[in-house]
Amino acid sequence: VIPAGPTPSSSRFQVDLVAEAASGADKTPSSDSTLASGDKAPDGSEPAAGGEEAKGRFRVVNFMDPSGASPPEVVPAEGFQNGDTVMSEGSLHSSTGGQHHYHYDTHTNTYYLRTFGHNTIDAVPNIDFYRQSAAPLGDKLIRPTLSELHDELDKVSNHECEPFEDGFANGDELTPAEEAAAKEAAEPKGAVKFGWIKGVLVRCMLNIWGVMLFIRMSWIVGQAGIVLSCVIVLMATVVTTITGLSTSAIATNGFVRGGGAYYLISRSLGPEFGGSIGLIFAFANAVAVAMYVVGFAETVVELLGSVDCIMTDEINDIRIIGTITVILLLGISVAGMEWEAKAQIFLLVVLITAIFNYFIGSFIPLKSKESQGFFGYDSAIMMENMGPDFRDTESFFSVFAIFFPAATGILAGANISGDLSDPQLAIPRGTLLAILITGIVYLGVAISTGSCIVRDATGNGNDTLTAQFMVNCTDAACKFGYDFSSCKGDDGQYNCRYGLQNDFQVMSIVSGFGPIITAGIFSATLSSALASLVSAPKVFQALCKDNIYPGLEMFAKGYGKNNEPLRGYILTFCIALAFILIAQLNVIAPIISNFFLASYALINFSVFHASLANSPGWRPSFKFYNMWVSLAGAVLCCVVMFVINWWAALMTNVIVMGLYIYVSYKKPDVNWGSSTQALTYHQALTHSLHLSSVEDHIKNFRPQCLVMTGYPNSRPALLHLVHAFTKNVGLMICGHVRTVKLSNDQTRYQRWLLKNKTKAFYTPVFADDMRQGTQYLLQAAGLGRLRPNTLVIGYKSDWRDGDMMNVETYIHMIHDAFDFQYGSVVLRLKEGLDVSHISEQGVCTHTHTHTHTLKHFRTKLHDILTHPHSLAKQLILSTCLICFLLKHYSSPQRLNVADQRLLDASQLFKRKQGKGTVDVWWLFDDGGLTLLIPYLLTNKKKWKDCKIRVFIGGKINRIDHDRRAMATLLSKFRIDFSDINVLGDINTKPKKENVTAFEEMIEPYRLNEDDMEQDAAEAQKASEPWRITDNELELYRAKTNRQIRLNELLKEHSSTANLIVMSMPLARKGAVSSALYMSWLETLSKDLPPLLLVRGNHQSVLTFYS
Repeated sequence: VIPAGPTPSSSRFQVDLVAEAASGADKTPSSDSTLASGDKAPDGSEPAAGGEEAKGRFRVVNFMDPSGASPPEVVPAEGFQNGDTVMSEGSLHSSTGGQHHYHYDTHTNTYYLRTFGHNTIDAVPNIDFYRQSAAPLGDKLIRPTLSELHDELDKVSNHECEPFEDGFANGDELTPAEEAAAKEAAEPKGAVKFGWIKGVLVRCMLNIWGVMLFIRMSWIVGQAGIVLSCVIVLMATVVTTITGLSTSAIATNGFVRGGGAYYLISRSLGPEFGGSIGLIFAFANAVAVAMYVVGFAETVVELLGSVDCIMTDEINDIRIIGTITVILLLGISVAGMEWEAKAQIFLLVVLITAIFNYFIGSFIPLKSKESQGFFGYDSAIMMENMGPDFRDTESFFSVFAIFFPAATGILAGANISGDLSDPQLAIPRGTLLAILITGIVYLGVAISTGSCIVRDATGNGNDTLTAQFMVNCTDAACKFGYDFSSCKGDDGQYNCRYGLQNDFQVMSIVSGFGPIITAGIFSATLSSALASLVSAPKVFQALCKDNIYPGLEMFAKGYGKNNEPLRGYILTFCIALAFILIAQLNVIAPIISNFFLASYALINFSVFHASLANSPGWRPSFKFYNMWVSLAGAVLCCVVMFVINWWAALMTNVIVMGLYIYVSYKKPDVNWGSSTQALTYHQALTHSLHLSSVEDHIKNFRPQCLVMTGYPNSRPALLHLVHAFTKNVGLMICGHVRTVKLSNDQTRYQRWLLKNKTKAFYTPVFADDMRQGTQYLLQAAGLGRLRPNTLVIGYKSDWRDGDMMNVETYIHMIHDAFDFQYGSVVLRLKEGLDVSHISEQGVCTHTHTHTHTLKHFRTKLHDILTHPHSLAKQLILSTCLICFLLKHYSSPQRLNVADQRLLDASQLFKRKQGKGTVDVWWLFDDGGLTLLIPYLLTNKKKWKDCKIRVFIGGKINRIDHDRRAMATLLSKFRIDFSDINVLGDINTKPKKENVTAFEEMIEPYRLNEDDMEQDAAEAQKASEPWRITDNELELYRAKTNRQIRLNELLKEHSSTANLIVMSMPLARKGAVSSALYMSWLETLSKDLPPLLLVRGNHQSVLTFYS
């Protein structure tokens, strides 16, 4: 009987085999073929059996709905057209916010599984398979893995429930940002979402129509004239339009979450740029709140001053009014986005009314307003104001710098991207339309004010012209009978109060009803302040969720159905209040504009960078962009930064680069598929191809090592030593030959190398034996010129304890390396190299990696306890966590003395080497590799205190000559050395006891063919090719004695060296047996400090030519 509910299981799904009936595959199954829920199909018919599996039918059982709801009614198979897969309506419409989701993936319930009319777990394409792990618009489904579809059924059902060291067994590990989004998705539904009008268009228009429209635009026209004013507006509009197009392209290249400019830049250029811009952008919005509130307070204080109602003094009144205002704005923001949106709509209505009020008033000239410079539309006034009239050291760029902050509100809608119902539609449509509308209005105001208002007016109605002076008057006002020539004094200074150049409130004079303009100014300042007060916490919250800067996690928490960043609101309020109390923002305002411009520049650069990288993932649905236009926009933004304020621009760049360097140094554990990654790949591919077209040169030779480490953490000493001389110099590949089926752990061990700051690649291969796998690696590892030229292996210290065929394999690996023109390096430590058996005992040699993993699992366990979803799933996950913690964090076993020494020796080359020597026994010329490796080693920080001593062979009567010759050679190679020793007694006979010890060592491996029949000897040699023949031993007697003698000399001269680098003895392939060669290596290297046997491929790797 199939249980109705789930049972804890170690497998992702269970499979019940249903034996095929003898009559054939078309027979209807018995009552065993019931649904996973325990019910039969509604019509009473049994589900049709699939005939796809060759060995028998199977069905997926033991799953339940994660929400606890009973499964929906199952439609009978006959009711489906074209064999559609059975799913609930909620699953079909999950992207539209369905209440229940019944998934047919193997992580949740599969109560009835059919694809194309057959029972199978192979799923058809579905949008829910492509969601991120925490999708706000629907739940993520996990498609069946390749193993679940391809592996044998018994292997699939017996899948072990054991997490990896750095994630879950299925590899579905969430990044910190995804975890935060998962928690956010778990919040109650019903959050308020805005469309493109209320969410983007309204906000952008309110932010762009700032106080600049009412109290500075007329002054800009007076200074620059109509033509240059239009140029200024168009220049600013070009910058914002290009940025708007770039923003649209990024926003439509995938789902956009909350965070605005920070989210767009970080997901495009990576956390380094995104983290630096996110912080200063949030800060700039917080200070912008103060700037707009102070602008509002100054206007109120001016009104109070006009009626003699100043409370204390001007500065303190600004502080008092500003503080009260920001508290009220905070209350509106904290009340929720819905209230804030209603306030924005009201302010927009007031603002639009004020704009219409001005334009209507401009068509109604009044006699009472003529003395203040307003005469209505007239061609003479328009022509007079067409050209510039810069005064008081103003210039085109200074006037442009004053206007441009008015255009810095285009990201107001994107900043609340998390609160938009469809950001991909809303951001492009709302932002670009807002730029168009506001640009037209600014141009209209510039032309309008320049066509109906003169630059200077006295305000005195008696300054009229008589008929006799009318002829000599050339000003536009003369046409209307006014003489304003008295405005310009004898010293050249202008002293009038009215006109474009003098009266910032001239639009109030022109308007039909002046107080509405004042209301418009209030609306513009308060709406901009409110937009900034909402934007800053939203951006900062998104930044904190990604955990880019440690210590800021507390500000990531949201409250209520809208996930409101209340803590961020309080922080923004405190920053704004601090700057409001200063009450003078003339210095900080340019920095704010530069912060905004830096964000715009990086958004434009993001589009250029993504297009340049040519990543297949760059597919924005918004097509009206161009990479070169975006690059021009980025350059324009940088130019404008320096035009507005050069020292503020420098300060902004320094801050951005400082934060960039900090984030780069911290290397946050995020992977967002940024264009930086895509371009890195593109450049690596391009350079690799270019490198392949260039011939090798001796001067550019680098030791590129294939290191047979097995698992990278199995032989730490080998890994650390090779990394010491290849880091930032040459290629290092950690080769691993596996004789069992490969598992998906290549990424896992590559990540381990990166976390341990080891610049190497992990490359496993599957082969029948070690030699075959090494041959694969020798031939196929690397790419183009980036391929190994040196094989590095550890010494086989246990060669006498196991099967001698393993020795045969080991020696043939060295022969194969020489056959493929590789150099060969063998490292021997007397304690040994392999620590894998110690790790299996539970000793943690890499605590920082496990500490990180433990922190991750604590978070997971907390989520299980606080957000229970599916009981069965959580029980299984909890069991996995407990198994993992018991395995990796139980008390370690006490090591024996030998293992403790091995463990200590494994970290020998990771530590800084003290003052000592690296002894180079360069006995045979192999091209210079034996000398190059110690030179590279001693150039490293950990080895810089070690001096190189060179030992060479020679004759007793030529010692001085040989020493001078070697000194000359080393000087030409520009290699520093502390001493050169010429060994004139290498060929002296070794000590008798050492010879006897050697003979005793090789005795078990001798063939002793003289004591047996020839046929028997040949047969044994054929079956055991590693055996040493008598003829071979006699033929190489002198070479054997040399190895014994060299070991004596090594003990005499180099017993205290930090490292010995020595020429490896060669054995002719087919002539010297593996046992004899291994005996040579054993005799040569036993009882010594760390020894590196090196033999190059006899191609020069050193040169003294320039």
